[in-house]
Amino acid sequence: MSKEHTDANLLRKGVKYLAIALPLLFLSPYLITLAFLNTETIYGYLFFGVGFIAGAGAVYLLFKGINTIMKSIF
Repeated sequence: MSKEHTDANLLRKGVKYLAIALPLLFLSPYLITLAFLNTETIYGYLFFGVGFIAGAGAVYLLFKGINTIMKSIF
């Protein structure tokens, strides 16, 4: 009975997605909080936009990384 092995290149790609998502997970709440503290200046809107995009990117990269890892294992 032959055993299928994990695709190492695909696993490495999935871990890379998760590694990119990790800093975004910490950066996005910080930027959104900074935006709500700076409501009097134009930078508040800028920080909120960047924080929102970073949060959406983190969720996307987490989904893509976990999906890629699951494809490499099974």
